[in-house]
Amino acid sequence: MNLKNRNKIILASASPRRKELLEKANVDFEIIVSHADEIDDPSADPATVATENARLKASAVALENPNRATLGADTVVAFGGKIYGKPKDLDDAKRMLSELQGNTHSVFTGICSAVADENKNLQTCCDVEESRVKFKKLSSEEIDAYLKVVNVLDKAGAYGAQEHGEMIIEKIDGAFDNVMGLPVEASKKILDTLENLLHT
Repeated sequence: MNLKNRNKIILASASPRRKELLEKANVDFEIIVSHADEIDDPSADPATVATENARLKASAVALENPNRATLGADTVVAFGGKIYGKPKDLDDAKRMLSELQGNTHSVFTGICSAVADENKNLQTCCDVEESRVKFKKLSSEEIDAYLKVVNVLDKAGAYGAQEHGEMIIEKIDGAFDNVMGLPVEASKKILDTLENLLHT
């Protein structure tokens, strides 16, 4: 399979954070948003959900754009045996932050590179990265103050580490860009791995 636009990948995501991270890493890319149906099961294994959703996103876009390397990603927050997705509204966001405050939770980002040929033969290479985030002990008033300055409705777990994270986060163990939504070095590796597979 000969990759078209070999150095330019497709990012199958509308996330402004992922766009910003790839731009900072000087990756040549364009955005084509995936409309794949994602897994939404709060009690499922979070690493599996993140990886499978990344695969679904990347595969859907790759199949529509033959011979183009495509990158999909999905980030989930997990604590206490359940997955915290994007909040439905501000009340839901406050509930999430109230449950997470004073505790350490995991952030999983699944990443998947995919390419398909004209006959819909699809190849994928996926991985998942975990970071551990410890929240400060937060009062109801401190949570309200955070919600006033950050738009949390498009963020898993109702927070963004890169936006006033100092108000709520005590410590991060693991990659900061993973908590933002895209571990860039790991993403480059799976793109390289996929390209090498295509040329062996």
